[in-house]
Amino acid sequence: MSLEVKLITGRTLHQGASMERLGKESEEYTKSVAVCEMDPADMEKLGVKEGDIVKVATDSGEVFLWAAKSRQAPHEGTIFIPMGPWANALVDAGTNSTGMPDFKGVKARVEPAPEGKVLNAVELVREIYGYNY
Repeated sequence: MSLEVKLITGRTLHQGASMERLGKESEEYTKSVAVCEMDPADMEKLGVKEGDIVKVATDSGEVFLWAAKSRQAPHEGTIFIPMGPWANALVDAGTNSTGMPDFKGVKARVEPAPEGKVLNAVELVREIYGYNY
């Protein structure tokens, strides 16, 4: 089962703190950014609980993330993913002549993915872009 949602991305305090203290290659950064915050009612519809792996897909890409219960509920039909490589993989690179991609209101699908693996930032960049550093 999948659920059609709107994707919102943005910065978080935890993301910034982990990035500044430990860098983007740290486990703490991955745990703070590779998450899909969902309304508890949407989690129930999908049969997922906090910490389960979900697949989020858009017309631009797909990633595996850990499900997290949003503290901003209720907002059924909307998910939040912190800015970073995981969110970037889902956002269209086109800017509509503004110089900035659309990071809010992106049409997406989310589904349970117990077989999926949440990649760290280095693994994700290698998989998507074939970049090896």
